[in-house]
Amino acid sequence: MTGHTRWKLIAPLIAAALMVGGAGIYWLATRAAPPRYITTAVTRGDVVTTITASGSVNPVVIVEVGSYVSGTIETLSCDYNTRVHKGQPCAKIDPKPYQVVVDQDQADLAVARAQLVKDQANVVYTKIYHERLDLLLSQNSTSNDAADAALNAYNQSVALVGLDTAQIAQKAAALKAAQINLEYTNIVSPVDGTVVSRNVTAGQTVAASFQTPTLFLIATDLTKMQVDTNVSESDIAGAVEGANASFTVDAFPSRTFQGRVTQVRQAPVSVQNVITYDAVITVDNPDLLLKPGMTATARIVTAQLLNVLRVPAQALRFTPAAGARLALTNAAKPGQRVIWVERAGNLASIPVTVGLVDDTFAEIKAGDLTLGDRVAISEAAAGAPRVPSSPSLKL
Repeated sequence: MTGHTRWKLIAPLIAAALMVGGAGIYWLATRAAPPRYITTAVTRGDVVTTITASGSVNPVVIVEVGSYVSGTIETLSCDYNTRVHKGQPCAKIDPKPYQVVVDQDQADLAVARAQLVKDQANVVYTKIYHERLDLLLSQNSTSNDAADAALNAYNQSVALVGLDTAQIAQKAAALKAAQINLEYTNIVSPVDGTVVSRNVTAGQTVAASFQTPTLFLIATDLTKMQVDTNVSESDIAGAVEGANASFTVDAFPSRTFQGRVTQVRQAPVSVQNVITYDAVITVDNPDLLLKPGMTATARIVTAQLLNVLRVPAQALRFTPAAGARLALTNAAKPGQRVIWVERAGNLASIPVTVGLVDDTFAEIKAGDLTLGDRVAISEAAAGAPRVPSSPSLKL
């Protein structure tokens, strides 16, 4: 066989081999990259469910100090942040108008007492005169009419003494009321605490005719504060007395304050037809960092499990991409969920019984999972770098 003939026989084979090789190279260059998944380890820890509510920070006890009488503020001795003690003067209303009333009532009482002395002396005289005429009448030395007139004068003088006694009591009561009003011109603190608000200035006139004006607000103890939270009616069933709670305030965004629910008030609060309830969270404030009126974002614990086997809640929602190579697929029984776990470099579906689920983790009550197993939580983006704490799994 000549060389030319041999070439004619080999050339088609070479061409076919080149076509197959080119097709293989094209397929390798254009095929889709195998999917990669992000996994994380099964751990032990706490699973906590909470409800979120907003509210404001307030002193546990705050006392409104007002004025019972009207008048002009003469002096002020308390200001913002002043530490006060029970009975300490905080302000004084001009006492001169009330002192005038006291002086007048004292004079009226003195007049009534003098009138009583005068009428008592008249009783002594009318009694003697009445007895004298009775003696003369028994001797037929005077008329019956004269004796009766003397008796009537005596009875009237006795009655007048009784009237004087009642008037003295009336004048004494009026004097006591005037003295009380005079005493009310001294505005004193009713408790030990700190002044958090002052609503008057020296020279200002306060009118207590229709409504008692609030002059000061005094917090009894700023080291004990409470957060009045507005819990929606859909969440109020989870807020119970004694539940643990935490909250943050804008002034200290990186600090979480711990407290406890001490009261869930029954009175509904309606704002634009939205019903909320006041759940009171009590918190210690030894450093006085919390100020009255601060806005707080609170989380109230509704359920809590400690040191349980758990997986990220995202693992319950994960499903492998179509076409992925799976090591094993197990069907879940009623009431079970499926979690995809790394097994020998591939994914295997593991039916599990799930307990408490919070925003981050889910409790695993039963299933073929052990501490440290790697569960898939999402598919990695194409070209995404591996994360050391949650390495990607190639399939």
